[in-house]
Amino acid sequence: MKFIRSFLLWINFLFKSVFFLRYIPDSFLYSLRRDRAESNFRDRAKSGSLISPGRLLEAVATEQGGQFRFEQAELEIDFLLADLVRINWRPGLPPIPYALVEQEWEPVETTLKQTSEGWTIASEAMQMTVSPEGGLTVVDAAGKMLRKERSPQRQGERWIHQADLMPDEQIYGLGERASSLNLRTVQDATRSVKTYRMWNYDPGGRYPPGTDPMYICIPVYLGFHQAGSYLVFYENSFRAEFTFAERATADFEGGSLRYYLTTGEPAHLLERYTQLTGRPPMPARWALGYHQSRWGYRTEAAIRQEVEEFQAHDLPLSAIHFDIDCQADHRPFTLDPQRFPQVSRFTQELIKQGVRCIAINNPGIKYSRQSNLFLEGCVLEAFCTYPDGALVVAPVWAGRMVFPDFTNPKVRDWWSRQYAYLLDVGITGFWHDMNEPAAFVLWGDHTLPSVAQHCLEGRRGDHREAHNVYGFLEARAGYESLRRYRPNQRPFIVSRSGWAGLQRYAWTWTGDTICTWAAMRQTIATVIGLGLSGIPFTGPDIGGFQGNPSPELYLRWFQMATFLMFYRTHSSTSVQPRTPWAYGEPYLSIIRSYLQLRYQLMPYLYTLAWEASQKGYPPVRSLFWLDWGDRTLRDIDDAFCLGDALLVCPVLGEGHRNRSVTLPDGEWYNFWNDHRISGGRTIEVDAPLEQMPVLVKAGSVLPMEDLEQQQLTLHLYPSSSGEGQGYLYSDAGDGEGEFRIDRFSFSRRDQILELYWDKEGDYAFAYASVQLQVHGLSVQQAWVDGAQGIPGQGMQITCGIFERICLECAE
Repeated sequence: MKFIRSFLLWINFLFKSVFFLRYIPDSFLYSLRRDRAESNFRDRAKSGSLISPGRLLEAVATEQGGQFRFEQAELEIDFLLADLVRINWRPGLPPIPYALVEQEWEPVETTLKQTSEGWTIASEAMQMTVSPEGGLTVVDAAGKMLRKERSPQRQGERWIHQADLMPDEQIYGLGERASSLNLRTVQDATRSVKTYRMWNYDPGGRYPPGTDPMYICIPVYLGFHQAGSYLVFYENSFRAEFTFAERATADFEGGSLRYYLTTGEPAHLLERYTQLTGRPPMPARWALGYHQSRWGYRTEAAIRQEVEEFQAHDLPLSAIHFDIDCQADHRPFTLDPQRFPQVSRFTQELIKQGVRCIAINNPGIKYSRQSNLFLEGCVLEAFCTYPDGALVVAPVWAGRMVFPDFTNPKVRDWWSRQYAYLLDVGITGFWHDMNEPAAFVLWGDHTLPSVAQHCLEGRRGDHREAHNVYGFLEARAGYESLRRYRPNQRPFIVSRSGWAGLQRYAWTWTGDTICTWAAMRQTIATVIGLGLSGIPFTGPDIGGFQGNPSPELYLRWFQMATFLMFYRTHSSTSVQPRTPWAYGEPYLSIIRSYLQLRYQLMPYLYTLAWEASQKGYPPVRSLFWLDWGDRTLRDIDDAFCLGDALLVCPVLGEGHRNRSVTLPDGEWYNFWNDHRISGGRTIEVDAPLEQMPVLVKAGSVLPMEDLEQQQLTLHLYPSSSGEGQGYLYSDAGDGEGEFRIDRFSFSRRDQILELYWDKEGDYAFAYASVQLQVHGLSVQQAWVDGAQGIPGQGMQITCGIFERICLECAE
């Protein structure tokens, strides 16, 4: 049987290799055409010598800060908030504010005065000093220096910006990176400083750790050092390079040097950054469930069989994804009617079973007069062109393709209307792929020519500026379409590419990674880094996209993904089909238990999703989120926190049955056996095959549910101080209706544990009963709202809604 399976995979691989040969002629011709068009423009941005601002000539106070005139440049500093500053150097091409949601700010009281070091401009929260040469120094309200910037340099259209880094300073962010969590590292092979490129990029179907760039590049980073922390965001979508050695260097090929700076602890930094660039809308509750996907379903019958297998194996499933093999000749906004003959009835059948259908969509449109989309786009002048007006035609899955210019509002509106057909036949959400945008080439960059022309909201420009916002603007068009056509349902879009502000419109996933233990480990740093860049809803292809994971690797990857926000298995067409039952027992039973745990945790996950929508906090967090002052936590990228309550420690090697865990300060409980552990140290934790180490922070209230019993269980984890708290967000799970927030707090005095329940909102409580599970203590008796005592039931007690409950407990 194993031989037959291997033989069929080899035949499939051979077929795919022949299939890809068909793209070679068009890839060759496109690569030549691209190079010819770019040859007259190459290196134009770096012409001339480097120019510094020169000597400071004048400083003038403004309503929000100050303006500074130098011999060769002008500087404008605006305090948008007391701890959020916009710094704008001129000259330079002003950015189109795609990333921003809030652009009108109340005046902030500031002072401007001259000192021996230059001019100082200050609010109540921070102070900036402008040196006579154009350097900037940032200090907080306590006088601690947070950042020291050198005077910027300009060369033609290019800007180079540098800041000195503290010896202990560590850097995080820059969007999606296949790197260590701390970006201030050196490459192992050459000991040279790693360069991070800002250019959304398709690594070509598989990527290992260390690949750079990736699909989502965002010019935002956080700096942590002994004196404090800050965040800086460059509002510049041009191609750039970042390095972090003795200095942080940002080198932009074009555009302006406009950036935003804020200071504070990590939570505050993300709150300010997402106040500027937007917070994610509340997702539908089902989206936090399990998604199954595979490139290779091809037919309605195959997908129906897959769903039936989930039911037969008693495995919960919330969504199933249709890849390009389900389309008609790989064309966007299509399903092949021969292979999906009754798609409306089919999707409705699945929805009744609680399974939503997600359709893939690529941005390219086939260059053919037989395509109505192509003809419509030509009439609208919707496609990207070369400088001479010829259409940019490049090969992708459907053959020779043209590319909508999403920087044109008219084109976005036209594109958004195309979603209606698939929505009408029951598709619930969309999966945007290949939208860097990617193209098949034989050499050079896997995208459109840098000289490709774009509307850019009417002011015109080229692909150097539009490239990084291309997928972001496609997601915007898709999101607005779903809001328009289904106003009572929350949109679901997952996008491979994006830019600052993508969180307003889409989720993302970590792309086409290989299936190795190193790639699984890489997922942790990549997901945390995306969260610190403002994108909270992401996850990997469980098991990796390319290759065949061992049963143990798939299981361990599945265990880890249970605690990530986007929970999906997906794989390439050239590998063995990957499902929870593919490896037999004991793997199936263990995976089933984790799937069930995921749905039990849904109240906690949904509450974290609401917190992200309100404050911008990433649900998946670095350990330093709990104590950013503890330097030992800042380099840990083999574990993560889910909210503030759970510490998740994936097992990252074949045959490993234990692992070391560095605990933040405080007290912790082993999730599986309630063993209590003191924090602030590194310990060894057992990790049998059926259990990935998970710990719970003492003082937490962890809400979980049993939908069959319509019961909410509140897991209470007392600390030695006796205090604890937690909360629960609830609504109908979709739409814009009523909501409720249930806040729980408890305190312990001697043998009595008191739990208080405060309620806000009009949404009806969704559960028939409440169970209290007190960990580490035995409940002897309980008094609900002062009523007659009821006997305890070991560690738990069942009751209804209450305001105050007293529990008599024993160790």
